[in-house]
Amino acid sequence: MKRKFLTLAALAPAAVTAHAQTSVTLYGVIDGSVEYVNRVAAGAATPTQGGSRFGMPSVGGLSASRWGLRGVEDLGAGNSAMFVLESGFQWDSGALQSAPLFNRQSYIGLQNKEYGKLSFGRQYTSFFDGMANFAPLRFAATYEPGIWWMGLNYREDNMVKYTGQFGPLQAVGHFSFGTGTAVQNANIVLANGGVGETPGNFTDNTAYGGSLMYLDSSGLGFSVAADIWRPAAVTGQPGRVNKYGAAALYNTGPFKFTAGYRYNKGEFSNGATVLRDDYWWAGINYQATPALGLSLAYYYADIKSARTAATSPETNPANMQQVSFIADYNFSKRTDVYLSVGYAHNGGLSFDSTATAFAFKYPTMTGQQNMVGVTVGVRQVF
Repeated sequence: MKRKFLTLAALAPAAVTAHAQTSVTLYGVIDGSVEYVNRVAAGAATPTQGGSRFGMPSVGGLSASRWGLRGVEDLGAGNSAMFVLESGFQWDSGALQSAPLFNRQSYIGLQNKEYGKLSFGRQYTSFFDGMANFAPLRFAATYEPGIWWMGLNYREDNMVKYTGQFGPLQAVGHFSFGTGTAVQNANIVLANGGVGETPGNFTDNTAYGGSLMYLDSSGLGFSVAADIWRPAAVTGQPGRVNKYGAAALYNTGPFKFTAGYRYNKGEFSNGATVLRDDYWWAGINYQATPALGLSLAYYYADIKSARTAATSPETNPANMQQVSFIADYNFSKRTDVYLSVGYAHNGGLSFDSTATAFAFKYPTMTGQQNMVGVTVGVRQVF
């Protein structure tokens, strides 16, 4: 249950109009699981060592554990002020997912019922907003290649963002003065931790993008999105990462079908390609009973070229594929249990690799072609 706290306008300063009210909501999710994975390396730097792994992953099988505060104040005439503070944590140890405290979201803004919302701070990119409804597994934390799809910069600091909802059409646009993303991939550490805002070098670690999403009552949905990022490994010498995506969905009865495509090209400051790939996905969700949902998804990355450094030779890694399955049983609106299975070919689960900075902790062993993971867990939303 979400906890809400109301502050009466009478307790606010006298300058505040009498009708204003403030609500603050405490919310979150805890997701814990036990997982088996085969053929996983002991570490990215030790690919000749490893084997099967059995234990508790620090992120849940369906959701990353988190808690947050969401506040809204009615300013009258259809206007309101709002804020969100959201922190991720490792459910198995209670440790912060990463520093700082509000590592997932931290923003403030103003919104109008007719014209939309303008927000400032650490937020999800427009690309993420445009694609989120088209993720076959709803960005399941364990076996969906979310970071490969969205990029390491799918959340950014120092962002100005506009979100407008016009009937079935959503329009989003953003600009980040410095993403706060510390690496471009596992081999490229960014200047000043990626925060940007460097005097004399305005474009260092900046980013911008936009998306248009259409979802109507008939069950049809379409989206297009773009994301441009200027990561700088050396101050004053930004590279460039371009992502463009298009997706569609269709709901009919107990079925939901999703499919899409994402183009990606990352470049060093000298124009040499870091990574060029085409990413495709398709999925089907089936609500077998009011309590039981089944999901099946397929992901494919056509890797055109890759480099580990600006002057290193170009390589053409094997194309990666993955099939993922989830059976999710809901005891209530807040509590569910699940079984999730993933099979990866030519890579780690969730396409874990140098390009994702091994964020999912599935480094591959030397000579490995396939990896299988199975996780069983419980999730509670509050």
